[in-house]
Amino acid sequence: MKVITCQVASLTPLTDHVYKALLKPSTAVNFSAGQYLNFVMSDEDKRPFSIASAPGAELIELQIGAFGSDSYPMQVIEHIKANTEVTIEMPFGNAHLREKSERPLLLIAGGTGFSYIKSMFEHLALQQSQREVLVYWGLREPSACYELEETAAMMTKLANGKFIPVIEAPHVDWQGRSGMVHKVVMAEVNNLADYDIYLAGRFEMVAAVRGDFVKQGALIEHMYADAFAFI
Repeated sequence: MKVITCQVASLTPLTDHVYKALLKPSTAVNFSAGQYLNFVMSDEDKRPFSIASAPGAELIELQIGAFGSDSYPMQVIEHIKANTEVTIEMPFGNAHLREKSERPLLLIAGGTGFSYIKSMFEHLALQQSQREVLVYWGLREPSACYELEETAAMMTKLANGKFIPVIEAPHVDWQGRSGMVHKVVMAEVNNLADYDIYLAGRFEMVAAVRGDFVKQGALIEHMYADAFAFI
């Protein structure tokens, strides 16, 4: 683990409630796709966020969902706005991409858990991986979507990549999948036991997915989520 000072390169809104922060580290950092960092508010206040950028990227990307003017993540947004330099600690997390595996991949995220799997599929694309990579992203409504076109374009760089956004409460004009994201996966992927499965989202979502997937044949030893340590 390293303590790193970063320049704030940019902070931009992705939706009304999600921000993208790009941080330029003062020194090179090594991490594995799917790990997270601690954003240092003070010596006693360090807050975890998944790293959305792929290993080796010049900038460290965070995707921060902030609801409420004084919420836990909005305090981080305000801290970034108020400072040209911030401090982070990294890397952390054991649910990183198992690169030596040759098994097909199932990457599933809810909301800003997307940042966790984004690091993975971007890394795989840069590595020109030949593995099957299925990316399912669950969102509550169409207004919560962001960077759909950019993600679809990135997935075309994979020989066997597929991106499926899923809206829980779609509008009548939504043309894609709808419902609970893991239920859509269960309806479309019959051989869960064949996959390395990576999960990110609210703890209750990850717990539900783990239970339902195991019932449908997924192998717990090939399922990965940092939330497993807490549920």
